[in-house]
Formats: sequence, C-alpha cells, structure tokens
Amino acid sequence: MSVPDYMQCAEDHQTVLVVVQPVGIVPEDQFFKIYKRIASVSQVSIRDSQRLLYIRYRHHYLPENNEWGDFQTHRKVVGLIAITTCGSAKEWPQTAERFHGQKEVYSATLYDSRLLVFGLQGEIAEQQRTDVAFYPSFEDCSDVEKRVEDFVESIFIVLESKRLDRATDKSGDKIPLLCVPFEKKDFVGLDTDSRHYKKRCQGRMRKHVGDLCLQASMLQDALVHYHMAVELLRGVNDFLWLGAALEGLCSASVIFHYPGGTAGKTAGRKPSISQPADAGKRHRPGAQEVLIDPGALTANGISADTSTEIGRAKNCLSPEDIIEKYKEAISYYGKYKNAGVIELEACVKAVRVLAIQKRAREASEFLQNAVYINLGQLSEEEKIQRYSILSELYELIGFHRKSAFFKRVAAMQCVAPTIPEPGWRACYKLLLETLPGYSLSLDPKDFSKGTHRGWAAVQMRLLHELVYASRRMGNPGLSVRHLSFLLQTMLDFLSDQEKKEVTQSLENYTSKCPGGMEVITLPDGLKLPPVPFTKLPIVRSVKLLNLPVSLRPHKVKGLLGQNMATASPFIYSPIIMHNRGEERCKKIDFQWVQGDVCEVQLMVYNPMPYELRVENMGLLTSGVEFESLPAALSLPAESGLYPVTLVGVPRTAGNITVNGYHTSVFGVTSDCGCLVEVVPSLPRLQLSTSLPRSAHTPQPMSKEELSSTVSVQLFNGETQQLTITLENIGSEDIETLELTSKIVSTKEFLSWELDEPLSHLPLKHGQAVTLTVNIKVKLDFSGQENLLQDLNDDGISVTGLPISSPLRQVLKPRPETKPVSSESGKAEYSHIKTLEAVLNFKYSGGAGKVEGYYRELSLGVHVDVEPSVFFTRVSTLPATSTRQCHLLLDIFNPTEHELTVSAKNNQDLVLHASECQRMAIQVDKFDFESLPQPDQETTRFTNPKQLEEERQHAQGCQINSKLGICWSIISFQWLQVCWSYIRQSSLS
Repeated sequence: MSVPDYMQCAEDHQTVLVVVQPVGIVPEDQFFKIYKRIASVSQVSIRDSQRLLYIRYRHHYLPENNEWGDFQTHRKVVGLIAITTCGSAKEWPQTAERFHGQKEVYSATLYDSRLLVFGLQGEIAEQQRTDVAFYPSFEDCSDVEKRVEDFVESIFIVLESKRLDRATDKSGDKIPLLCVPFEKKDFVGLDTDSRHYKKRCQGRMRKHVGDLCLQASMLQDALVHYHMAVELLRGVNDFLWLGAALEGLCSASVIFHYPGGTAGKTAGRKPSISQPADAGKRHRPGAQEVLIDPGALTANGISADTSTEIGRAKNCLSPEDIIEKYKEAISYYGKYKNAGVIELEACVKAVRVLAIQKRAREASEFLQNAVYINLGQLSEEEKIQRYSILSELYELIGFHRKSAFFKRVAAMQCVAPTIPEPGWRACYKLLLETLPGYSLSLDPKDFSKGTHRGWAAVQMRLLHELVYASRRMGNPGLSVRHLSFLLQTMLDFLSDQEKKEVTQSLENYTSKCPGGMEVITLPDGLKLPPVPFTKLPIVRSVKLLNLPVSLRPHKVKGLLGQNMATASPFIYSPIIMHNRGEERCKKIDFQWVQGDVCEVQLMVYNPMPYELRVENMGLLTSGVEFESLPAALSLPAESGLYPVTLVGVPRTAGNITVNGYHTSVFGVTSDCGCLVEVVPSLPRLQLSTSLPRSAHTPQPMSKEELSSTVSVQLFNGETQQLTITLENIGSEDIETLELTSKIVSTKEFLSWELDEPLSHLPLKHGQAVTLTVNIKVKLDFSGQENLLQDLNDDGISVTGLPISSPLRQVLKPRPETKPVSSESGKAEYSHIKTLEAVLNFKYSGGAGKVEGYYRELSLGVHVDVEPSVFFTRVSTLPATSTRQCHLLLDIFNPTEHELTVSAKNNQDLVLHASECQRMAIQVDKFDFESLPQPDQETTRFTNPKQLEEERQHAQGCQINSKLGICWSIISFQWLQVCWSYIRQSSLS
C-alpha cells in the first residue's frame, strides 16, 4: 500500500467501505451529483436490530490498498455501486459486461454490488432485478437513497454472517493465518504445527473478529476480542499485528468516548443505539486495559460465548491510555518498512483525537513523526496533498505558523522543476492561505495600528513569492499591488540595497501596468484593497497659508451681525491631528477667496537612500469645486524635512475640507489620507509645585517630554520638602495614579509616601491633592587631610572615603603627605555638584481606562549641592574606661557662614568660615559581632561583594544612630543630619 488516506480518523474503523465509480462515459457533473446523494446515506439503522451500520464512500480506490483488507477490515471494499448511461437496448450487453469487469477488480472482497443505469427505457428497464436499477434520466431518480439503504442492509447481512462464522469457528487447530501482502513470501516453509505458529494464527484471527464486531456495531464484543488479541500477539512478538490490535483497541475506545467523531465535520455522528447506559461516565482516568481470563479461551483461542468478558469490558481505555496505546502501536509499525502508510495514518488519527482532547503539544510530536515517515517515491501531486494535510492538522491543533510553513511548502511543490506544467494559480492560492499564519494581512490599514506583528524577514520573503507567482500567472496588476504593499508596509525593514531593487522592479512592472487605487477582486472573491504610498514621501505636518495682506478679504462693519455664512469661510481638516485630540475639522481664522490661488504647505521627508521623484502631487478636497494644480518635486536622499507648497483655486464659495493629497511615485498613483485613531476620553492633570521653576532640562529628556522643571540649591546633608499639587482639570475622574522616579545621577535622593493622595481617589473635576516629596542630599563628607598638625595616635586617613555612604570598601593607613596651602584647600572644598531626577506621574480614568489607555506627566528636579562640612581625619585615643574611647574628628567648614557641629552627649563645636578644628567625642566601643549574621544558605547563593556591602551598611547605621552628628548654620537656623560611616577598627 503506497497511497495513504489522510482523511482517515479513528471512527473509520467502524465503517464499511463502498466504492462508487462510473462505468463507460458518464458526464462528470452528473456523476458527482448522484455520488453526493449516495454519500448522504452515511449510516443505516438495521431493521429488527438496535444496531447502526456506518458506510464510508470513495469514488477512487486503488486495488492494492484492498489487499490489506484482512489486516484492517475497514480497508476492504465490501460494496460496489456503478453508475452508467445506456441509450438503447443494443448498448445494454456491453454495459453489463463492463459492470462485470468492474466487479472483478474487487471480487475477492465484495459482499454485494449495484448498478444504476440512467437513460435506458423499454423492456429491459422493466425487468425486476435486485442488483440493477434503471432510471429514465439523472433528474428522474427519486428513490436512489432508498435503493442505497436496501443495498447497505444486504451488506450488513453478509457482514453479520462472516462475523458469526469466524467467531464460532470449531475447526480445531486449523485456523488460517491472515497475512498482509508483503508477509506471504516470509511464511513459506514454516512449521504450521508449532505452538508459536498456532498462537500467531489465534491472535490474528482474534484481532480480525474484533474488526468485524466493530463494523457490526458490537462495540463491547470488539473490545473483548482486541484485548485478547493483544495478549496473544504480545506473547509471540507479532509486532505488526500487535500494533493493529492496539490501534483497533484505541479506535473502539475513541468511538466509546467521543460518539460525535474526531474528524471535525460540521455534522457529528449520531451515537450508536447500542451504547452502554453508563456513557456519561466515560472519562474515567483510572480505566485500564481489561484483564482476560485464560479460561475463556477454547483450544483454538476462539470462544463463541463472550458474555463473561463483555461485563468486564465496559471500562475501555481512558483518554490518556488511548494516546499511550497509539504511541505503542506506531512504534511497532515503525519496525516495518512496508507499513509506512499504516504508520502515517495512525499518526493522523492520533492527532485528531489529541485535538479533541486539546493536547496540542503531544499532537505536534505525532505530526513531527509523520513528517519523517518514508513512503518511497511519491508523485508531485501526492507530495502536495501530504504537505497540505499536514498544514490542516497543524491548524487544527492551533500551530498556525507551523501550518503556514507546510502550506507554503505545498505551494512551492506545485511549481517544482520536475512538473512539466507548473501550477502557478494553485501556488498563488496556497500562498494566500499562508498569510494569517505569518501574521500578515494584505490590508495596509492593519499596519498602521501600532507595533509590527510577526517576523518581517519571513513576511517579505512571502510577499516576494506572491509577486513572482502573480507574474508567472500573467497578472502584472497583482504583481504591482503586492510590490506596492511590500514597499509601503516593510519599508523600515528593507536594507538600502533591497529598497533600490524593489523600486526598480516596481518601475518595470508599472511601465506595463500602472498601479492605481482601485480594489482588485480575485476569482475566489478575495478583494485586495488599494495601497497608498503614505511613506513615499512621509508628510510630517500640514499648514494652510493665508493670502497675502493685500489680497485678504475684510468684512464690512455694518454686515458683521448678519449670517456669517455669506462670508464663505473655508473649513480645514488637518491630515495630522494635534496630540491633544482636538476636533478633526477645525475652523481656520482666515478666509480664502473664490478664484484666487490658495496655498497649503507640507513638510515632507524622503526616507529612501536615493533621490525620490514625486509626480502629480496635489490636494484632495471636498465641499466646494476646487481646481488642484499638481506639482512635481525631486527630494534628495534622506533629505530631512523639506517644505513643499501645493496650490489650487477654489471655483465656488462654501466650506472646504482638505482630506489629503494624491501622488504618483514609481508609476503608482496614491490617494493619501491620514487616519488618526481617537481613543476614549481620559482625565487631564495639572501640576503645580512649591519650588520655583527652572530652565534646566535633565538629560537625556527633552523639553517637550517635561511639563516643567523645578530647581533648588541645598547644602550637603540638607533635606528640603517639595510640595506638589495635582489638580484634575479634565471632565473625567482620575481613578488611578502611579508615581515613579528616574534618577539621572547615580544616587537616589527622592522619597515620598503615596498612600495619602491615593486615599482621595477618584479625583473629580476641579478637585486637587497634594503630595510631599523629600529631597535629601547625602554626598561625600570626606576631604583633604593634614589641615591640622598630626597627633601621635592610631589615626586613620579618610581621604576619598565617602563617610556618608555605606558602600565604602577599604580604609588605607594614613600615608605621609605634604602640607596643603590654604588657597588650594579652599578651591578643593568649594566645588558645587549637581543632582537630577525626573518624577513621572501615570494616571488614568473614565472610558479610556476601560480600554487600557493612560496619560503621563513628567516633572524634572534639578538640585545644586554646595559643600557643608568635611571630615579630613578620623582617629581614636584611649579613654579612662576600657569600655570607651575618644573619637577625634578633624572638621573643616568650607562655607562662608559660621556653623556649629554637635553630637550626642557632647558640647557643640563652633566653626568660622574656612576654619578647621578637632572635635573629641567619648563613645562606647562597638561590638559588631552582635549584629545579625546571614544564614548559611544566603551566604552560599549571594555575591561576596554584596554580602560585604550589606555588612558595612549595618555597621555604619549602628554607628550613626549612637553618634548623632549634626551641623547647623547659625545665620540660617538650619539643622540637618550628617551621615558618617566610620570603620569598625577605628572605634574598637
């Protein structure tokens, strides 16, 4: 068997196969008309029985496939319906002979046959025959369906007799060995009396009887026979037939669990009347394979009485076990080179079952296996069919891109070099069907709604193939449309060389068939919308120009109160609407005059890497009669913004609307209107602050991105509060509010609490809330050493040490240094540093919030930090108590003001401008071993550098809390906390 049936599904195992074929010359349309009526009889309720017989019809079936009928009985042609025409009695003998010859092709397996004769009247037609039906014409045949039902009942009688005959076989050990075609030569000369051979015969016959029971709608009997066949065949390692028994077991279980079928047809199968009463309890995860009692087997392995097994066979395979048995069966089929078709069809059946179970990932594994099954030399038509079916199955399980891939492979197969007459129309049709899988639409409007979807490189490849296929079809108009679409929608992804090649191809095509704005309708009804070149060139802004002062109209004062319509104002609809979402049509505060030349200025940009020639560029208007005077322009490569003035003359008075512009580029005429999406209404927030505004703009932000910027000047260590007032000036309520900060410098210096403002939401029109943001600057307090005379102690230099920072690393011992002059020292300590940040408010409400939209408002913060105090040296001296020590700090005042430095339980130190003094503080020695230590697991998985930083931060916080060093400028009455971090060894 070399040709697979890709449309097979698990429930087909329950059907009997009937071939419907024409005999002689029969008009094709008339044949398929009758064929559809015959195929409508897909299931027949058997009289005097509660069983249904399902029929599968084929109008073409290879005789070699029929040879596999013993292996799986649903592959066996058991019925033949021949359709023929016969004009006279003389033609009848020849027609009867042809019918007899047709029966000979399937004679080995046929149960019954029928001949439907159209056009013959007279004595012969009046004869009453069961195997022949005569009809005057194809229109006068009302009882065709009834004839088919009688024919199906006769097939059932033969099927039932064969089932009973095989199930009650009492011929001792002489059970015939059923074989597939390629096995017959392998069994020549085998010992037919061996136990192994007899069990093989028994197992295969059990499996065959199971097939017959399944076709006869005896589902429970079929399950019993399949289970017993599996046990017998597994014992003799008869893998091919074991796989068939497992597949039969899976099919029976699928029919039990999914009576509606797995083929995905619109009309599901009617459930069998013989379904058990517990059909509602089908999905039992724990259901396992039935255990067969060996005592139920007779000497030849065939037991007529299956009632004992039937009671225990109700628990057929669970949905999960069905897939496992399919995998096992397919693995057995894979052992045989000649069973490739059987293996492939089993994969397809399993995929359909998994699609019903919504297990797409496992289904894709079966399909991947099906791709690599070797079926030998396939014709090009068979390859196309195979790839198309794979595409449909991937689509069935939701793998849209994989589906598109195989459909594209099928399209390329239609025009393979080995085909004498390539099918370019079929190729083009299949390529169009791949578009959704690659997130590609042929409507340019779908590409103006935001970010690009899909892989641009794959999409461009597919569009190029559509262009080439349409050209080979002899339709240059389609090629122009697809090339125009490629250039318009994929411009941002094309390299400079690709842009040049595409435009050259487009010019070649348009020289034979110019492109326009008409809708192209394909033969199958698909419509290709026009593709306007809105990017060639890109229009950045549109501005209507007033008439020169000497030509502007003026209103007579006595007529100002009359109807303003007599003044004939013109209304303009801007192509690119303002960002504030104003009305699309806006009244211009000046007038044009009928008959005078009017001007509209456009700022355009050429994105191409070469000169762009735009011909016949003019205005598109409505409302009044307007004569547009086309312009031609040549834009340099990547020109930047380039002003273009379009002119025209209004011929009548009234209100005019400018809808867009038209161009002709590369031979393609475009009408370019601009579409701006209007989102639902959103609230508007107005921001005011307690600090003065500043002209500074934090980098890399632009002035357009910030609503305002505030500036403040602070001393190092000082804290200032910034009060922000947020007022709702829009019509919608503010329902959500978020605040984030982006620090331009390397150090965080802003903090706030948002709970209080959020408690006032929703914020209605006119209402306001205040938010306090703390600006706390904490920069380096360390400075140049040796401003005072050295002491003989264990002092430690802090030059370059960020005492205020918890991130310091290693304190170096004090080196020998040279004295520093007072002037250079002042210059060192007078440097002003800058901190910058951006506060970003994100808010939403109203209908816009429901649709997922929000607005943002940004506030820049600029802080100039002046130096306050510097610690040039830290040292220690022993105290009278062994538990304490004296901490010596050399403190320098770089400011121009007198300031005081204080600490806990210590006298204040007064420092004049540019003065350096030493301060002694008596403190208890610190025990850092008492600080909490990280657990072993944290130490194992954390960066050592980060652990050291955390340890030093904890030590610094403990020191700061006990020292409490503060400074204040006496004249300003400011008091701020100075954060100093001292190394552990300096205090211990």
